[in-house]
Amino acid sequence: MSDASNLELKRIELPLTGMHCAGCANRVEKALSSVPGVTRASVNFATSRASVVFSRKKAVVNDLREAVRREGYDSLPPDVDSASAPDTMNAEEKARWDEERKLRRRLIIAAVLTAPVVIISMGSHFIPKLEPYLNFPGWEWVEMILTTTVLVVAGRDFFVGAWISAKHFSADMNTLVALGTLSAWAYSVAVTLMPHGAEPGHEMHEGRAVYFEAAATIITLILAGRLLEAGARRKASGAIRALAELQPRNARVEKDGKEFDLPIGQLAVGDRVWVRPGDKIPVDGEVTDGISTVDESMLTGESVPASKRAGDTVIGGTVNLTGALRFTITKTGKDTALRQIMRAVQEAQADKPHIQRLADQVASWFVPAVLVIAVLTFCAWFFLSHDPHRIRIALTTAVSVLIIACPCALGLATPTAIMVGTGRGARLGILFRSAQSLETAHKITNVVFDKTGTLTEGRPSVTQIRADGVSENELLRLAASAEFGSEHRLGAAILRESGSRGLEPSRPKDFHSIGGYGVIATVDGKLVAVGSERLMRETGIAIDEGAAQEAEERGLTPVFVAVEGTTAGMFGLADTIKDNSKETVAKLKHLGLQVTMLTGDNYTASRVVASQIGIDNVVAEVLPDAKSKMISGWKTGGNVVGMVGDGINDAPALAEADVGIAMGQGTDIAMEAADVVLISGDLMGVANAIELSRATVRNIRQNLVFAFLYNALSIPLAAGLFHPFTGWLLSPMVASGAMALSSLSVLLNALRLRNFKPSS
Repeated sequence: MSDASNLELKRIELPLTGMHCAGCANRVEKALSSVPGVTRASVNFATSRASVVFSRKKAVVNDLREAVRREGYDSLPPDVDSASAPDTMNAEEKARWDEERKLRRRLIIAAVLTAPVVIISMGSHFIPKLEPYLNFPGWEWVEMILTTTVLVVAGRDFFVGAWISAKHFSADMNTLVALGTLSAWAYSVAVTLMPHGAEPGHEMHEGRAVYFEAAATIITLILAGRLLEAGARRKASGAIRALAELQPRNARVEKDGKEFDLPIGQLAVGDRVWVRPGDKIPVDGEVTDGISTVDESMLTGESVPASKRAGDTVIGGTVNLTGALRFTITKTGKDTALRQIMRAVQEAQADKPHIQRLADQVASWFVPAVLVIAVLTFCAWFFLSHDPHRIRIALTTAVSVLIIACPCALGLATPTAIMVGTGRGARLGILFRSAQSLETAHKITNVVFDKTGTLTEGRPSVTQIRADGVSENELLRLAASAEFGSEHRLGAAILRESGSRGLEPSRPKDFHSIGGYGVIATVDGKLVAVGSERLMRETGIAIDEGAAQEAEERGLTPVFVAVEGTTAGMFGLADTIKDNSKETVAKLKHLGLQVTMLTGDNYTASRVVASQIGIDNVVAEVLPDAKSKMISGWKTGGNVVGMVGDGINDAPALAEADVGIAMGQGTDIAMEAADVVLISGDLMGVANAIELSRATVRNIRQNLVFAFLYNALSIPLAAGLFHPFTGWLLSPMVASGAMALSSLSVLLNALRLRNFKPSS
């Protein structure tokens, strides 16, 4: 797609209300996809949100919301990137709470009215002495009135939803519940109004068989299940809520010598803000005064407080601990790190991995299949059975099949685990950019690391200078002048060393940067080349190979300087290995993964660093454009590759890898190309991300296995398949309870991921 086309597209998150099952989500997704101008729509039942990409020229938000309303559901205004994220979250949170309150109110009404129906119908089963009192004249009329009220008042949404589905020639969970309860209710009403035509056999009242208690209890139990499910889903989405609550509502701003509180939404870039000890930092900025430590654990997962002083950056949502800080705001609203993390987590939760798309396909034909099975069950018992109570059994089994079948558990199995897994990752400083990356990471077989800035600190220093024919300072000045326009870390190290000696570099002319080789520029009228041994070879310049080898054997990276085609000297640069590089590599090996170093540095120096860290496989002296080709080759060989990098030259390799993992302190380009971002830059996050992916996929599989097994076993049981052999016949009331518990069990299993802890 062209850049112009991309500019015409807009992506929004649309919070939805009124959805009760995976079928509801599928219907809304189809409705949104059918709106002219929509290029992609994905609805997540677990989060009750729709992610929609559409053309600005062909569709507007109102078109999308109207499409949702036509399906019988509703939506909140889209989640735009406003400056007041807490207020946006509060609006959605309020809507969720309102839904729960309505469910709770309907459940109370249903329970109060259902209780006497159940007592009248079944009380003597438990207390035989009550039978004379419960078998009073007109008892069936009392049950009919109470049950009808339950269906009309408490169960109204089931029937409205079923009617809307029918108008669209579709079926969902509401259809099953409505048909099941109406069948039991209609049969019972007919028996009550025409008692002489009824089949005898009700165990309580011998004259007539009525099932009012079944219809009322089904509504009550399903409402109870939905209420519990709504609470569990709200807990599962706690990561986004927790992130939103990190940002304070006000900031202490200093203007014109005065201090006053200002709402977050009114802050602007350039404002100066005071933060006292114990206060939350409101937005991103750069410290201008003060020394303190800041707790960044909620955003980065790093438990050790970070020291802050003038020139350091602070992140909105973190907590100032020890001293007062004054900082200048650099980012507000949607541009802050907190909002970007929230948006990335929401996008990942809205995304659908491959395994969920398969589950959605199954769920799409599940309800029609259940309707067919219910009809066949009724016909089989009614026409083929010789049981004297065949009408009662046919009705009971058909209703039980309709009620016990549960596409909800199937629909919740994957998105709930993804939602909790991505949220837990964000709390650990691991940002999964999509559900697909969370699903794929568990398959990684080969973890490939860039060296500089990834395994090492990325801030090399000049530790050795060999000058030939010029002084050390002049060599430094010439090299620093040539590197003046370079962004490479080695060039920056030479500039720092030059600056520390008080040397003033000259402005270069005809500057050329050659990726993976070095730079060539004209300095003070002289042609100066600064770079690797490869650059010198390519330009035909002789070097002191013995000096280069000696530096490499010490783990230094040699950088040569040539003036007018003649070698003028060499620098040996060293980069400190990150503290936990060795522990991370050891853990990855313990997880059964192959670890490789892929770097542009020379082989000997890279080999020294690799041996110190514990990496056995080293591929060195690889140019930036060749890194992605190496990744592609490993993938072709059957490996699932996770590439870890942080620089601009790593971006192609990160994009080519099955899972690209970028360090949070790296370049924006690298992070944009990555599938996973380690916010704190902590290398151990690589192993933790893979462990979390494995735990999440394992949880998804557990949920799917349970959902499939539940339906595979429960539907035959409800249909009375085992009745001729065991006498088992499932009550519709038991079926409704089992259906509610199946969805709840999947949710509770997914919630276990909130307690995930990486292994030590």
